[in-house]
Amino acid sequence: MSAKLQWIQDELQNLKESGLYNQIRTLSSPQGAWLVVDGQRVLNFCSNNYLGLANHPRIVEAARKAAAEYGVGPAAVRTIAGTMDLHLKLEERLAAFKGVEAAITFQSGFNANIGCIPALVGKGDVIFSDELNHASIIDGSRLSRAQIVRYAHCDAQDLKRALQENRTKFNRALVITDGVFSMDGDVAPLDEIYAVTQEFDTILMVDDAHGEGVLGKGGRGIVDHYGLHGKVEVEMGTLSKAFGVVGGIVSGDPLIVEWLHQRGRPFLFSSAMTVPDVAACLAAVDILEESTELVDKLWQNTRYFKEEMRNLGFDTGLSTTPITPVMLGEASLAQEFSRELFKAGVFGMSIGFPTVPRGKARIRVMISAAHEQDDLDQGLAAFASVGRQLGVIA
Repeated sequence: MSAKLQWIQDELQNLKESGLYNQIRTLSSPQGAWLVVDGQRVLNFCSNNYLGLANHPRIVEAARKAAAEYGVGPAAVRTIAGTMDLHLKLEERLAAFKGVEAAITFQSGFNANIGCIPALVGKGDVIFSDELNHASIIDGSRLSRAQIVRYAHCDAQDLKRALQENRTKFNRALVITDGVFSMDGDVAPLDEIYAVTQEFDTILMVDDAHGEGVLGKGGRGIVDHYGLHGKVEVEMGTLSKAFGVVGGIVSGDPLIVEWLHQRGRPFLFSSAMTVPDVAACLAAVDILEESTELVDKLWQNTRYFKEEMRNLGFDTGLSTTPITPVMLGEASLAQEFSRELFKAGVFGMSIGFPTVPRGKARIRVMISAAHEQDDLDQGLAAFASVGRQLGVIA
């Protein structure tokens, strides 16, 4: 090892000693309620596959047919030779699904945020950001070079205070919040945030990555959940979670979408979504528009699992969504809990700093419509056994 890289070795050792080193497991099966992980069949409590669509036969077939007709790689960025008719069809369908005038797709939800935010604000402007916003919002905000003002988590009144103190010091202003917060599972009070922004000259943006396919009628998202159609200028989302595929979306005001066609850097400088992915996303929209069955089952499973976990004595934090954090505190305990769960046949990964604050490590359980009640009961039994073994519950 080169001496100039010794610092990396030292940092990696520090991560291992503090219980913060990520042990990355390997899957050798399709996504679903059960997985084969590191050669072992385990109950899946980790994936963002909210509706069980990642391996849905209709979605797999749509991707297969598109690959046969169009090929696989796009071979170009969207602005040169990478825009296929299916890209436009998907954007039209997503806009209709979301009840907005226009939409633009990106290669991932992360790319959607780092493409959108710097296109809307820059040096001399200001971003008001919830203190627990996702890393992609943080990185997109930093790339914009705008001033970043954080406000207290899900606190519309603290946002108002921050706007009153800072708004007039800058040119353009952007207020950004996650819709559903990915680590805690709580929902932003978007109606209250919208009301506050109306008092100031600001653009409102919501990251609905964990809300699409989950909140609102048939999974139409947080704006639908609050009945705020036409009032939120920017809705960012992902096609990588509830939709079961991969990709990102920005929808809302058509003027913003047109601007992102011109200045959204991942749209301009990174190859387009592959056509099989686009076709798979279209099939997911079809399924969601046809029935609310999967969304209804997701929420039925969520209510059952949360209630039973609380009855066992676990702390599931502030979550009101399928994201169920099992709060454990120290990262070393969370990692040990995860290892013992895996031995018991349950795949539940520990999450610690820097993903969550120090002292707030947890197992984040992701409930899915793919789970049957027997699956949930097996998971509950494993949590009960490991929880008592490690002294987390009585």
